[in-house]
Amino acid sequence: MEARSERKEGVLVFFITGRLDAFGAQQLETWIREGLHDDDRELVIDMAGSPYLSSGGIRVFNSLKKELKRRDGRFALSSVGEYPKKVLDMAGFTTIFELYPAAGDAVADLVRKRKNPSLFGELFYKKIVEEGVKLTLEPGRMTAPPALRVVGDLDNVLYAKITESDIRTRTFSEVMYSLGLGALGTDAREAMPLLGEMITLHGSMVWLPTDGNNTPDFLTPADSPEGDLPVYTGYNITLEGQFNEYFTLDTTNPDGISITDIYRIIFSSAQDRLASYRGVVAVTIWGIISSLASSGLKKSPVAASAPPGGESIMAPGQVNEWIASDTGTSYRGDTLVSFGIGIDMTHELAHFNPAALESLYYTNPLNTGGAKEMYLHNHGVVFRNIPYDPSLDLNTQVKKIVRDGEFVDMRHLLDSTRLRKAKIGVAYIQSVTKDA
Repeated sequence: MEARSERKEGVLVFFITGRLDAFGAQQLETWIREGLHDDDRELVIDMAGSPYLSSGGIRVFNSLKKELKRRDGRFALSSVGEYPKKVLDMAGFTTIFELYPAAGDAVADLVRKRKNPSLFGELFYKKIVEEGVKLTLEPGRMTAPPALRVVGDLDNVLYAKITESDIRTRTFSEVMYSLGLGALGTDAREAMPLLGEMITLHGSMVWLPTDGNNTPDFLTPADSPEGDLPVYTGYNITLEGQFNEYFTLDTTNPDGISITDIYRIIFSSAQDRLASYRGVVAVTIWGIISSLASSGLKKSPVAASAPPGGESIMAPGQVNEWIASDTGTSYRGDTLVSFGIGIDMTHELAHFNPAALESLYYTNPLNTGGAKEMYLHNHGVVFRNIPYDPSLDLNTQVKKIVRDGEFVDMRHLLDSTRLRKAKIGVAYIQSVTKDA
């Protein structure tokens, strides 16, 4: 059994060659599950090269049809030969599956019958079109001006100076969106050697323990006081308040758009439209990955492990020892949920206390580029098999994803991470408070 795939007008088409017996069906299911991205809603299997079909193949087809129905999409077969057609007739599935003479016919019909998105578009009040990128804006519901609260000292992280007295505790119920350095454990002393990159999303904590195993862990407590465990943190940024706006992003570039360019568009749009824009934003993204570039701490930045001579862990001679990185094309087609902070260095930032502002960001040498027009600080979690539907409420979906999604990975995101499409919540920060 062999198979190749391509996308035609947004429809995933698999062309199979060989017998679709029990073993071939297992192979096909594996290939399709690996190739099916979280934003795919339509699937066609072209059987021109497959003269044989067994009940195992029918079982796989039926499973895929259910999966596409779950995504509010469609599944179809094309170029079904004489013998496979007789098998489908005998098993009573001819009327269950949509059959087309050729793959092109199937694609054309699926595209033609796609749900009309115009009603969804009417819910939005403004569209911004950049080169190859379409952004649609939706207003949020504000109850108070968004703010950031910083706990801990960023310099203690960058120069590995954290001691037990620097550890603070936060409970899950206190935080909807945050990022920083943290760990779970029975007490601060147990947590300290494991402090690593962390993110909290709607009360769920995901973190990368610095235990040498390079495997993230997570905990989603129950909705009860008994489930409210402490998080030990040496540094944390928390969003207080809600998002001012929601962006829906789509791009015609098959390689997607970088996080850098997403923030650049957000900054540019805010400068043109919003008198309340101060140059700092907090952003939550639910999107489909084109390529994920990431980094992560290898060691807990505690004082006992500090680099010699008071060097930063980001110094050229130290960064490879302290930071693991992956600048490849990981997790294409999977779902990313992230939270991050953006500082627009082209904007007048005098509104903020300089010390509080500097506690939000640092220069990461793994982010390549020249003079900085922005500083970004983003952590993200990868999930799989999450149908993407930008018409859904972002916060509700984030909560559902972290509780029910298939967890894959968590990392500090490099600015070169790229997304094909996304639903984005943006909070235009009005104040930054730094706790002692």
